[in-house]
Amino acid sequence: MSDDGTPRRPADGTSRLTLTRRGFLAGTGLTVAAATLECRHGETPGAGAGADVLGPGRVPITLHVNGADRRVAVEPRATLAEALRLELDLTGTKVGCDRGACSACTVWLDGVPVCSCMTFALDAAGRPITTIEGLARGDELHPVQAAFIEHDAMQCGFCTPGMVMSCAALLRRNPSPSLDDVRAATSGNLCRCGTYPKVFSATLAAARSGGAGKEG
Repeated sequence: MSDDGTPRRPADGTSRLTLTRRGFLAGTGLTVAAATLECRHGETPGAGAGADVLGPGRVPITLHVNGADRRVAVEPRATLAEALRLELDLTGTKVGCDRGACSACTVWLDGVPVCSCMTFALDAAGRPITTIEGLARGDELHPVQAAFIEHDAMQCGFCTPGMVMSCAALLRRNPSPSLDDVRAATSGNLCRCGTYPKVFSATLAAARSGGAGKEG
């Protein structure tokens, strides 16, 4: 090997080259750099052209919440839970873990239970959203809400809105659920007070009362 790190030719004058550690590393670095440039500049011309650029400031959107259109302005990073609570004052939706682990923030998006703390508000724009405030019909509680009261299916109450939304969604899908069905439907809802037996009883009672499919 020469002083500059390049491989020497063999003493017998042949063209065979000896690979050195320094030469290998230098060559690898050039290969990676070339591949990176290819990835950056070898994209299809025009890819992403015309795409809307949102942010970093607030963006006006319309949220269709509980049957009504509501105009709000949110940052692109804002979650649906934040928009509901902070912009629309719908504080029935609770934020427990803020990472999709407890389901206290459950709402319906397109009729499907989702964790609103894991859903961007921008992604929910224009889609039907139902929160715990939208289950009742005026002063008439949803059957699941009424059953929760009757069966004392709450203690601290922090998980209750999300639990009710999960149970009400179950009855929409399955008007006559079994105990195992209720357990499965609420398997993602964390109740720190351990009130699960009362939740199960209340949901089964609501199903017997014909509460499937009723919502505000």
